[in-house]
Amino acid sequence: MTRARAWLLGYVAAVLAASFVHAPLLLAGGLFGALLAAGPARWRLLKRALLAVLLFNAGVSLTYAVVAWWQARPLLDALLLINLRVLLLVFLGFWLVDRVRLLDALAGWPRLTTIATLALGQIGVYRRLLEDFRLAFRSRNALPPTPLAMLRHAGAQGGALLDKSLHDAEQTAQAMRSRGAFDG
Repeated sequence: MTRARAWLLGYVAAVLAASFVHAPLLLAGGLFGALLAAGPARWRLLKRALLAVLLFNAGVSLTYAVVAWWQARPLLDALLLINLRVLLLVFLGFWLVDRVRLLDALAGWPRLTTIATLALGQIGVYRRLLEDFRLAFRSRNALPPTPLAMLRHAGAQGGALLDKSLHDAEQTAQAMRSRGAFDG
C-alpha cells in the first residue's frame, strides 16, 4: 500500500470515527490530537478550517439556537457537539489535502481516478474564475473598498458562480443523456 493510500484510508477511518462520536469532550480530544499530529502546519490548517466553517456554522448555529429557544430545549451541548464535529472534519480534510495528492491515493482505482480528475479540473476552472474576479475588483478600486462595495462584489461573484454551475450542470446532463447514461 502506498503512503498516499494509507493517508486516504486513515482519513476515511477518522471521519467515520468522528461521525459516530457524540461526546463533545471526545471530539475536542480528537481535534487536539489532530492538531498535535499535524506538526508545524497545524496553525495554518486550523486557521483555514476556522475560516471555512465560520460563516456556514454561524448560520446553522444561530438557526439552531432560535429553534431551541422557541421549543425551550437545551442548547449548549448540541451546539458544542455540532461545531466541534464540523471543525474536526474540516481540519482533517485540509490536513489530508495538504499532505496527499489525491490522484496518487486513488491510483489503482480507474473509475475513482477519472472522477477525481474531472473534479480537480473543475476546481481549477473555478479557482481561475475566482482569481479573475479578485483581480478585477482590485483593479476597479484604487482606494480600499468600503464594506458595501465588498458585499456587492461578493454578491455579483456568487451570482456568476451559481450561473456557471447551473449552466455546466445542464451541459453535463445533456452530454450524459446523449450517451445513454440516464437510460434505465
